[in-house]
Amino acid sequence: MRSSNAPFERRSALAQAFSLRLDWWRVDWHLLALALSLLALGIVVVHSIALADDALGRDGVDFAKHVKKIVVASPMLLVGLTLKPRWLRRHAWTIYGATIVLLLLLPFVGHVRNNATRWMQLPLIGFDLQPSELAKLGLVIALARVLYSSRLERWRDWRAPLGITLLPLALVMMQPDLGTAMSMAPVCAGMLYLAGASGRRIAGIALSVLALGVLAYKFEWLRDYQLERVETWLESFGASALIDGRTGSAFHTYHARVAIGNGGWWGQGLGNGVANEAGHLPERDCDSIVAVIAEEAGFVGASAVLVLYALMVVLLLSSAGQIRERFSRLVVGGLGLHFASHLFVNVGVNLGLVPMTGLPLPLFSTGGSAMLATFAALGLALGLAAQREAALDEDAFRD
Repeated sequence: MRSSNAPFERRSALAQAFSLRLDWWRVDWHLLALALSLLALGIVVVHSIALADDALGRDGVDFAKHVKKIVVASPMLLVGLTLKPRWLRRHAWTIYGATIVLLLLLPFVGHVRNNATRWMQLPLIGFDLQPSELAKLGLVIALARVLYSSRLERWRDWRAPLGITLLPLALVMMQPDLGTAMSMAPVCAGMLYLAGASGRRIAGIALSVLALGVLAYKFEWLRDYQLERVETWLESFGASALIDGRTGSAFHTYHARVAIGNGGWWGQGLGNGVANEAGHLPERDCDSIVAVIAEEAGFVGASAVLVLYALMVVLLLSSAGQIRERFSRLVVGGLGLHFASHLFVNVGVNLGLVPMTGLPLPLFSTGGSAMLATFAALGLALGLAAQREAALDEDAFRD
């Protein structure tokens, strides 16, 4: 009896988790088309970087490997698109807990690279897994779950969402990975606001965190390399200090600024920038890809790309605003904030607006885990907005 019922049970479990009869006409195809267009632009940029490396005999970016990562990660778009909101809400804590377990396992099974333990070697999927990328999505889902039943009317209502955020944030900082941690904080603040929290309270917490950061810097509570990055950032606002440090601590910042400035209005042309020809700019296929775009496409081309990216964020937040069911609205809104925080930190680092740290630009940068999380996030945002389950909570009746 057990073996004969097994296929039915598997089908039943799949039916509970996935919507096999999705109303495809409700999918925001314009949003998907925009995201895929940005992905295509990213592929073109990475290809030009790889060609420059090949032409000059450098062992740099592997374009075929980048395409393979996209192909491997792409099914997550369909998974997220068909996942049922009710199933996601019921299993939110399981998903969040799984990402926390992966972060806790890193010190024991993680792979050390660039003095950081951020990756797990998983040869079966074709790339190393970076749990912090999945933790970002787990955080959004868990915050949506706790805020689904909380209106944050009392201070004690804030303990759960703040605790949910601080746990992965602390684990990520211990790797260390300051860039990912920096992207989590604004997502939490934005989701609290979307859930109805007072803007004054959020501003008060933000100022407290800022004050704590200033104290950490002043009394040297940070690690040596973190202090050096903050000091380099503060000093790099002056041109002379930036130039003096170009062979030392300001090496990355200097070459990113030079590449951006070298682009002028119209750029040097695809593959013709100094960043590609000289190869001095670190992480030009990932954290510094915006600098490459600015140099080769110029101010006009780079601005157009950033406007398109910002438009995608606006469309995601607009889509969230049209969802009646509170949990789905918070998840889609949180995913919009996820892309917005990556855009701000990545561009801010390359322009020198925030301290130097590593954070990929989704849809553009190389990286299998980032691509996996990006496709899953896009799929979830499109799917939750399209399914629009019936809701009886008070938010469903607001105009």
